[in-house]
Amino acid sequence: MSLYKLTIHAAHDLLQKKEITARELTRSVLDRITALEPKIDAFLSVAADSALEQARAADKMISTGRSVPLTGIPLAIKDLICTEGMPTTCASRILENFVPPYDATVMQKLKDTGAVIIGKTNMDEFAMGSSTENSAFKPTRNPWDLKRIPGGSSGGSAAAVAADLSLGALGSDTGGSIRQPASHCSVVGIKPTYGRVSRYGLVAFASSLDQIGPLTKDVTDCAVILNAICGYDAKDSTSVPEPVPDFTAALTEGLKGLTVGVAAEYSTSEGLHPDVSAAFQNAVTVMESLGAKTVSVSLPHTRYAVAAYYVIAPSEASSNLARYDGVKYGFRDKNPDNLLDMYRRTRSAGFGPEVQRRIIIGTYALSAGYYDAYYKKASQVRTLIMADFKKAFESCDVILSPVAPTPAFSIGEKTDDPLTMYLSDVFTLSANLAGIPGMSVPCGFSAQGLPIGLQLMGSHFREETLLKAAYNFEKATDFHRQRPEL
Repeated sequence: MSLYKLTIHAAHDLLQKKEITARELTRSVLDRITALEPKIDAFLSVAADSALEQARAADKMISTGRSVPLTGIPLAIKDLICTEGMPTTCASRILENFVPPYDATVMQKLKDTGAVIIGKTNMDEFAMGSSTENSAFKPTRNPWDLKRIPGGSSGGSAAAVAADLSLGALGSDTGGSIRQPASHCSVVGIKPTYGRVSRYGLVAFASSLDQIGPLTKDVTDCAVILNAICGYDAKDSTSVPEPVPDFTAALTEGLKGLTVGVAAEYSTSEGLHPDVSAAFQNAVTVMESLGAKTVSVSLPHTRYAVAAYYVIAPSEASSNLARYDGVKYGFRDKNPDNLLDMYRRTRSAGFGPEVQRRIIIGTYALSAGYYDAYYKKASQVRTLIMADFKKAFESCDVILSPVAPTPAFSIGEKTDDPLTMYLSDVFTLSANLAGIPGMSVPCGFSAQGLPIGLQLMGSHFREETLLKAAYNFEKATDFHRQRPEL
């Protein structure tokens, strides 16, 4: 049995029955990483010895009857989530040697379950990108086609799950960075409601948009990880004290009574690839066949989402990344002429081109002469987008859309055209601006055999509705069961 191919819930069942051990499961995944990592480049660091020690401890938990669904399960973590004793680089030269002295809240929650942390995954530097090509160290490759991008910025986590290099993973989503790579790699990914999962220990890109979430092989696994990581955290001022349901309990059959909204602004978007459009229309038909009712909804301010996002996100990045100055921690240039020169040299050498671009844009938008014209206006547009969703959810439970306008593109295809690259997130940005949950589930393939994802969006703290709809869609199709042979 190839244990690395197991889903989390299937592995849990075998562990409970004592048919396998956590150490055997972890060793299988580590051997898979050894064999395939040179092709995929999903990881920035792998903690093999530590993982085996964690697996041994998990076996003891299981033997004493103290296990939970994640006990002994090998997971990968996006490399911007602080993990005590393990490098957390954000795929940036400026944090190349940074090892946090503490765990992010989500890491502590996972460790409390007895999960096994395999390693830290590659990403776009400071989560700024849609292809994982902006990593300071290497690009990650899509397991479905090694010449193509896996999506970003959580591309390493998505590729790791798709290639069976881990049974599940954590990513972060600022404008689609969980959902878009999930779509391109044919895995499941969810961005929870803003405030549902603690951001304490998440290295910030844009504080009002960032949210941690899981990437998994199927919807059930997604619910299992959500159960472990959600909940109020006093260490995070943006954490919401909302009761956390049992998300796995929402995975019931049948969609009768569910109303699905389809917005013309998404289904007729300029630049939508015909294969993506066909897969999306088929997904709507499948939802109807499962008992869901379809209605048209309007999101008129969606067309301004990209412009608003690329003012708000860079502005918050400019503020958040000001702390990396070579004084307190991280990279410092060794030959400055004076203090100001040290700041300039350190940040010029430590940050990559995309990060520098967004810092400059954000600093400009926040400057005294332009704040009202740019950041204030973008924030007002954000309020209009939130109002659009609120009105739409008065007539539907879930809104469907494509995840990305095209299947995964070739590595290097868009690196010289940042504006075109930014449009990769045209369908996902709005959920972050509104703070609502969004989810990607496999829904088809292009004529070239590349994965295509379906996006489901719901009202605040309605993750159960998304999970139920995705679960039923998944059971009615077989897209998630097809895995690349490498």
